[in-house]
Amino acid sequence: MTQVSRLLDPADCILVVIDVQPVFLARVDPGLRDGLTDRIAFLALSARHAGVPVLATVESPADWGGLHDALVGPLSGVPVIDKGVFGLADDSGVWPLVEASGRRTAVLTGLETDVCVAQSALGLLDRGLTVACVVDAVASPGTAHAFGLERMRAAGVLMVGAKQVHYEWLRTVAAARAFRAANPDLVEPPGVVL
Repeated sequence: MTQVSRLLDPADCILVVIDVQPVFLARVDPGLRDGLTDRIAFLALSARHAGVPVLATVESPADWGGLHDALVGPLSGVPVIDKGVFGLADDSGVWPLVEASGRRTAVLTGLETDVCVAQSALGLLDRGLTVACVVDAVASPGTAHAFGLERMRAAGVLMVGAKQVHYEWLRTVAAARAFRAANPDLVEPPGVVL
């Protein structure tokens, strides 16, 4: 019997940045909003270094705006898909890209925890994927954030932090040193001490 690792395997992960749009971010309480885009950008940088594909979505950009300016540079070259369904597993433009990646673990970040992130997580679980929610890289206004986290936790979604994901993708001291060498100007995002 093959032993399955409980650590996130970079060769099996896809990072999905869900609906980080100005209007949604502005609704989030400052305590959750502060540093959120920095941590998401950091995860995208970590993913690229570890060979993890990255995908981003925007919900109804004509109504809510495009990808937040703070992520345009860090997500340069990443597919940004217009999403018309709250849960990306049911969106005909997004799910095929996740499926085509061949990755069976979706690492989720973005907005809003209780709606698009939670519905995406539950839908991906229903499609047989392992799902990890990066708790310090998702947010919702008010108590909705906690409700979304609890809903996902109860369904079996892995709850992880940005720092955990970073180090699980790197795995070794040598890889961590190589990441630092490749990113000498990196400023640690709020809440992440490397």
